Amino acid sequence: MKNSKSLFLALALLLASSFSAFAQLQSPALSPAASVSQVVGFTKISIDYSSPAVKGRKIFGEIEKYGVTWRAGANAQTVIEFSTPVSVGGKTLRAGKYSIFMTPAESGDWTVHLNSKAASVFAYMKDGKIDEEAVAKDDAVSFKASTKRGGNTERLQYHISAGDNKVATVTMAWEGVMVSFPVDTMVDQKMEQFKSQF
Repeated sequence: MKNSKSLFLALALLLASSFSAFAQLQSPALSPAASVSQVVGFTKISIDYSSPAVKGRKIFGEIEKYGVTWRAGANAQTVIEFSTPVSVGGKTLRAGKYSIFMTPAESGDWTVHLNSKAASVFAYMKDGKIDEEAVAKDDAVSFKASTKRGGNTERLQYHISAGDNKVATVTMAWEGVMVSFPVDTMVDQKMEQFKSQF
């Protein structure tokens, strides 16, 4: 009798813990977190972002309107980090983190904004949209980025190529669009600085 009571109690506890674990299980994120990094020259370049899916929708021109600044990902802001100073868009940027925003264009190059505060995208929301003037105010640099169309990338992805191990190419690909921009890791300048110390 004692054994059957103990067995029943053990089964009840097992079932209760199973239900508790199941209740804590959440559905997978619709736009899962992703990251990519690459060392180019002396610089580690890292990008943290969320990766939404197309799911049969028309993304650019409908969900993300042309001429309207977008967070270049989903959920939180997309953040790029440089471990050393780099040159992007003709401007030298210090080491650190920058939020990426993009302004899609129906034809031609897109505008890329690297935001110096790396602030939450929600800090720039106004009336349910990104306040473009507030983003521009905090830009460390903004520049035109080359755009290619064709193919289909179901989930938004970022890639970093090492190129000649001096200048990296950062590419965002989603739906039928690839937006790319160079990041000069200033290898020659850093080598000259190093030599001048001796």
